Amino acid sequence: MTNDSKYDILGDVLPAIDPASLNYQEWVDVGMALKDGGFTADDWDAWSRRDTARYHKGECVKKWATLKGSGITLGTLVQYARRQGWTPPRHYSKDVPYDWDGVIGGHDSLSVVDSPEALEQHPLPAVFPDWEPARELARYLELLFAGDEVVGYVTSVWYSKDKDKYMPDRGVYTRTAGELIAALNTCGGDLGAVVGDVKPEAGAWIRFNPLSGNGVRNDDVTDYRYALVESDAMPVEQQYALYRAMELPCRVMVHSGGKSLHAIVHIGAGSYAEYRERVAYLYKVCEANGLKVDGQNKNPSRLSRMPGVLRNGQRQYLVAENTGKASFEEWREYIEGMNDDLPDPENLADVWDNLPPLAPPLIDGVLRQGHKLLLAGPSKAGKSFALMELAVAIAEGRDWLGFPCAQGRVLYVNLEVDKSSCWHRLRGVYEALGVPPEHRNNIDVWNLRGSAVPMDRLAPKLIRRAQKRDYLAIIIDPIYKVITGDENSADQMAKFCNQFDLIATRLGCAVIYCHHHSKGAQGGKRSMDRASGSGVFARDPDALLDMIELPVADALRKQQENRLLIDACVAALEAAWMEPTQCCTQDDLCSAPRMLDICDKVLPEPARIALAEKVAGLRKRAGQLTAWRIEGTLREFPRFPPVNLWFDYPAHRADDSGALGDIQPEVEVAERMLRGRKKLAENNQNLWDRVLADIRNAVDFSATGSVAVRDLKIVNKMGNPYSADKINEWFGNGQNAKEAFKQQFETYVGPDGSNYLRRRDVDA
Repeated sequence: MTNDSKYDILGDVLPAIDPASLNYQEWVDVGMALKDGGFTADDWDAWSRRDTARYHKGECVKKWATLKGSGITLGTLVQYARRQGWTPPRHYSKDVPYDWDGVIGGHDSLSVVDSPEALEQHPLPAVFPDWEPARELARYLELLFAGDEVVGYVTSVWYSKDKDKYMPDRGVYTRTAGELIAALNTCGGDLGAVVGDVKPEAGAWIRFNPLSGNGVRNDDVTDYRYALVESDAMPVEQQYALYRAMELPCRVMVHSGGKSLHAIVHIGAGSYAEYRERVAYLYKVCEANGLKVDGQNKNPSRLSRMPGVLRNGQRQYLVAENTGKASFEEWREYIEGMNDDLPDPENLADVWDNLPPLAPPLIDGVLRQGHKLLLAGPSKAGKSFALMELAVAIAEGRDWLGFPCAQGRVLYVNLEVDKSSCWHRLRGVYEALGVPPEHRNNIDVWNLRGSAVPMDRLAPKLIRRAQKRDYLAIIIDPIYKVITGDENSADQMAKFCNQFDLIATRLGCAVIYCHHHSKGAQGGKRSMDRASGSGVFARDPDALLDMIELPVADALRKQQENRLLIDACVAALEAAWMEPTQCCTQDDLCSAPRMLDICDKVLPEPARIALAEKVAGLRKRAGQLTAWRIEGTLREFPRFPPVNLWFDYPAHRADDSGALGDIQPEVEVAERMLRGRKKLAENNQNLWDRVLADIRNAVDFSATGSVAVRDLKIVNKMGNPYSADKINEWFGNGQNAKEAFKQQFETYVGPDGSNYLRRRDVDA
């Protein structure tokens, strides 16, 4: 199947379809195809106007909203256009598989030869006077076939009056290469005795792929090993030079005895479908380099010219063998490597005195315009709200989490929440931040919940919609909805993340997205290692901001509640035209109970009732506060100090008091305790090892081969290690460690420490 996105739909395909020639369902199909391809209702409407008899203004826009995913793609438009006589343009995209029946044209992107006419001519190898036809054919068979593989060949012909030439019949297809080679080697040079006499005016043919022995159709081919490249549109010497210049992986080249040089090219396909795709690619490359290929030779059972025979007095002979690249894969990599779209290397000296300007900051100290940012964090960290806050900051040209932002247009791609919730959230963020919505028209939202597609399909649709909008940033929230492949695979995630590069490059804007943490404790990990899946997620973006939760003690939460209530009281006094500093002391302004008491005394009753209701809500709000720390891993800027935040739904606010600065995440505390227990266990083991070493040394150096425990150095130095006081001194309050030591040492130490030990006792 062709990838129809390679065609210019609006410029080429759609104009070729006459809407008046379509029935109603086909007209709807066009709309569905356009919608699936990322086009708009206006595009459908503009095309429909051509049918003046049936066109009704506004009908396309009304119908557009009802069109749902139905599997109808842009390929439907190509089919309708072809049906009305449209021919695809002659162009190529190397990332697109080739249709077997597609048009094969010249493609600059596949060219490795600037001008075929300017190629240095390679004279064909000389044909020796003592030419041995039988040996020529035997060598051909040795190069292409295994000994037990069946070979098809044709020496008998019939005359076609319509074409005025001799045509081959089905020929022989039951003999193996081994049988033929053996016969050729013992025929005394009489080729006709082996394969049959050849009509001099016609020559002979041979099939270059092995057969089943049951026939000569494509289905009878047992290995899709080779393909034929043939052309008679240029001199044979020029063909030879071009085959070599293209590095075609030729197993053998055979002069046809006429105007062409037959190249038997290694294909190595595992199936007929793969053979078709590879041959189509091969022919495209040939045509791109100026070789007009005979397209009738694409079948795997095709006949080629047999070496070792005469045709109109001219020899059909082996010209070369094993030229070019070793395999199709190596050759294809070579062709595409020669024709990639990568920029050429540049020399530092050339730009030293004229360095290109750096992209200006989008988020000062964090991210440049046109770069990529990943926000990672656990569930319920408010990542979506944080990204909405960023959208507001860019739209209004304000700070985000304390970082100044450039002002411009933003596209927020919403993949997770329904449309109504998204709009309410954005307005709620504006109100919670206290930002006047003066430039809310700078924010566009693409609501895709229930309509999301994998990122490799979403990227071109997004680019098509955004390319004329001049966005400063595109925010994708969240990416797990559009991930293609295994998120733990570095290779697959690298390809996934390349889509963000594609968007940023094509649109010239920043791409900002969020992802979740992996499961389990995160405190022992670096911030860049917490994101779920492959490490590519952390290493691909230019800026990684990671959120981790901080534990909030009751006292700290009470402190935040105190602040909220004080602010509410001050606001209530000011609303009642009272100056707080005139009716409250400085101490009053630091105490919520005292401020509430003052408000209860001085405010009129309606204001007191309203304040009481607000206070109840604020107490509940304070109980729901969560605390967070953001750490950054940056490519373009120095690392900034961790930013501590309160998530005060629906927005984050900075911890101005500094109360969160000394708090460690709970997971980090747990990690430290675990490390402490491991260290204690190591110390205990080291101590026991020293005790045993002392016992062994004492036994080894004793005259009797035994020693009393009370005479050991460790006992004399420290006292009886079996005593409770000494164990407490050594092991502190680690009860489990003390009990283990007692059990180990009890074997050697009696109640009075007088047990005698021998080496075998210690080793036991």
